[in-house]
Amino acid sequence: MTDLQPIEGPSAWRGDHLEQTSEWIRELNAAELEELTTVARRFIEDDPDLRTVVAADYQLAACAGLLREICDQLDAGRGFILVRGLDPATLGDELSGAIFFLVNLHVGSPMQQSQVGDLLDHIVANSDKLLEDPGALPSRIRDQLPFHSDSSDVVSLLCLRGARRGGASLLVSGSTIYNVILERRPDLAPLLFRPFHWDWRRQDHDAPAPTYTSPVCSHVDGVFSTYAGSTMVFSAQDYPGVPPLTDAEREVLELYDEVSEEAGLALSMDFRPGDMQFLLNYAALHSRTAYEDSDDPAERRHLLRMWLRRDVGRPIVDGFGKNAVVADRSSAGDADPTVEDRIFHIRGAVVPDMQRGL
Repeated sequence: MTDLQPIEGPSAWRGDHLEQTSEWIRELNAAELEELTTVARRFIEDDPDLRTVVAADYQLAACAGLLREICDQLDAGRGFILVRGLDPATLGDELSGAIFFLVNLHVGSPMQQSQVGDLLDHIVANSDKLLEDPGALPSRIRDQLPFHSDSSDVVSLLCLRGARRGGASLLVSGSTIYNVILERRPDLAPLLFRPFHWDWRRQDHDAPAPTYTSPVCSHVDGVFSTYAGSTMVFSAQDYPGVPPLTDAEREVLELYDEVSEEAGLALSMDFRPGDMQFLLNYAALHSRTAYEDSDDPAERRHLLRMWLRRDVGRPIVDGFGKNAVVADRSSAGDADPTVEDRIFHIRGAVVPDMQRGL
């Protein structure tokens, strides 16, 4: 690519600027809380199959403004929003999870997060492995994670319980990282638009292939998108048949990581119980700091996570990101007939499988 230009607009933000404001936080009001609680109770009573339930079955009229704000920020704003106001300690995990699923259902279409078929997944540590361990599942360890993109259009999180210490949620703008690289190393910036091999097996131990391919950056019709996580590019080099990275490719990936960690770029969130975070993977990367858990297993840090397709006609290059190879929810469970049906109903889905990732 030639004549590359800096990316401008609300998605090109800096964390040290946003930390001076609360404009990225949306507080739920009383009418929204009442509606969410009432509709979620009906959702639990109805017990629909999470693979087929649709938003039209559970209207959220009082939350129309909230849903519009979430979608506007994802599609044409900063690329993320934090919604605050739920109280899992009072509501309980089941009702909190039902509220979370319903809000997500109005934002996009749920996607499978594993070959097992999970639509509602869990970020909860059941292992003392470190990230460098090839058998470590990032969602089930307490180690610090590098900045990365998830395998969907939108990733959302609900904090049920926080850590005893650490575990801050960090976001950084992909546009801002790219702009810094373009300014410092215009010779390397074009390499970000070439496809790389990504380690699929490391992200999902049941993946049907070792790797998939995607560039780090896409710029189509004036719309910039990013997909990052160089750890998975480097580990993909261990598989037979994967072309070796050139020195320049390694250099630009390492530079990308260095820039993402620079002071002032990332926004550190005080992720409180009840907070719901919605993030467009094309706009920002996320990570977390290392953390310590409570000695009581029932009080350990526990987040719920959903992946969503959000089909709004966003122009991206073909094969961009892992969502091109991730299945929709309708086929969840088809690949493995032994999958427990409980994960496709809200009561069971909010309970994590603590054997996973061991």
